[in-house]
Amino acid sequence: MLLLDTHVWVWSFFDPAKLSVIAKDAISNASALYISPISVYEVSQKVRLGKWSEMADHLGLLRNSPFILSATMTDEIADLAGSLEWGHRDPFDRMIAATAMDMKCSLVSKDGQFDDLKSVAGWKPRIW
Repeated sequence: MLLLDTHVWVWSFFDPAKLSVIAKDAISNASALYISPISVYEVSQKVRLGKWSEMADHLGLLRNSPFILSATMTDEIADLAGSLEWGHRDPFDRMIAATAMDMKCSLVSKDGQFDDLKSVAGWKPRIW
């Protein structure tokens, strides 16, 4: 079971060449693939702000993929995201990290800032 970071989710559909060989292999062999609902919010917001306008016509396809499941967003995940002892301030990344920890699964992400969580109890190594 794997959680995909927002960019990995999008790239897996529209630009798989951007994924590392290790990430592609992990995704191909996963028993289940998940995204955090915050990833949908992140893409929608970036479309609205004109930062990722090319995704405007594709969000429905991304959201309705039979291959990728939506993780649950709970109060506990939100609390964990807010209370994590981690200097990273991006709320999207904090929610994604907390979701991976709650699900007890690895996160597939190019973002090396997640590696700063390696000493936090419950964090599984990032896959890239």
